[in-house]
Amino acid sequence: MGMTLTEAHGQPVPVRPDVERWATRPVRRRVLAVVHTVTSGQRLLDVVRLLEGDWRVQVFFTSAPDVFSGGVADFLEGLGALVLPWGQAVQTVFDLAVAAGYGGLHELHAPVVVLPHGAGHNKFVPARGGEAVAARGIYGFSRQRLVRDGSVVPAAIVLAHRDERERLGAECPEALPVAEVVGDPCFDRVAASRPARALYRQALRTRAGQQLVLLCSTWGPGSLLGRCGRELIDRVVAELPPPEYRVAVLLHPHVWHTHSEWQVRSWFADLGRGGLAVVSHRADWVGALVAADFVVGDHGSVSLYGAMTGRPVLLASWPEADVDPRSPLAELASFVPRLHGAKPVRRQLARAAATYRADLHEQVAARISSEPGRFTRKMRALLYRGLRLRAPGAVPVTGPAGLPRVVEYEQPGSVAS
Repeated sequence: MGMTLTEAHGQPVPVRPDVERWATRPVRRRVLAVVHTVTSGQRLLDVVRLLEGDWRVQVFFTSAPDVFSGGVADFLEGLGALVLPWGQAVQTVFDLAVAAGYGGLHELHAPVVVLPHGAGHNKFVPARGGEAVAARGIYGFSRQRLVRDGSVVPAAIVLAHRDERERLGAECPEALPVAEVVGDPCFDRVAASRPARALYRQALRTRAGQQLVLLCSTWGPGSLLGRCGRELIDRVVAELPPPEYRVAVLLHPHVWHTHSEWQVRSWFADLGRGGLAVVSHRADWVGALVAADFVVGDHGSVSLYGAMTGRPVLLASWPEADVDPRSPLAELASFVPRLHGAKPVRRQLARAAATYRADLHEQVAARISSEPGRFTRKMRALLYRGLRLRAPGAVPVTGPAGLPRVVEYEQPGSVAS
């Protein structure tokens, strides 16, 4: 179980002024992982794991204020980590903080390293009150997120690709001195997972001879689920015969945590019992992507990572005004086919396979990370430089993703054993 400490319990041992009296092991550096959402928390695990085995370092976690904070408490509880309430975290001095979100970072007493929580920086900051598209910044690059009282808040801004420096400079030039190109952990994990494709297909119960169609939805009204809804999923399932096709749906964690796990399971209950594979958000999603023969998505990061798989990507929803036209995601959208709900699905998939351009997909994939296979090495070097410590000798290696899981549905009237 996780160790969540409230103000009423006072200071936990590792942050007490008299820590030497109570701690079993003294530590030289304290790191705070700032979790805004479950998605950002999952990305931060790729970072703090680079400190494993170093007895000089103690890692703390905290839940930062965010509109999508649902599920964060359970996520942190599952880690078994030392969790500080936000009110205590902002009153405590740390040697370094890491975050994959932006809210409240200026309140921390630590140099902050900020990472993207998805595939680079593709989307505009959501508009407020009739705000024009031209007035919006790119999420993660906008001045309103990075600058407070005239000063850049992060001590380091992690970029996945060197080309992103130009886009950051156009949005917030004063942040360029702290930008560092490190790479993308999910890019490296997708690449490392491709040789295990058969195992992922088996985990999703895809039989030999079946083609796996993966429907991927990010969150929000412009997403596949928000714009196309149940009608598209019903049509895909109905028109693709099970002997030849296996259909799966992969939903952004915000969908699960905003509407609740119970509600999402309920919405998909009849489809799940009828053969649709609902990919659980409680396991790594990368294997499901690698297993797919067709990726049908929207403007979410999974669609962009799909360009790495060597399989056709189609878009069922594309809210063009929400995506930076200079981004790799916009480039992907410029040539991949659209899946139209009013046309025969099987025919559209066949055409996507026949017209698939590997060179164009590879060109987009190359824009996700300019440091392929080097995230762990470069990110760890950045961490230890911020901690002012010499890094341990062994360099961690990115391995393949864990197996995906399918949500289990009991048939009506069945008795659980």
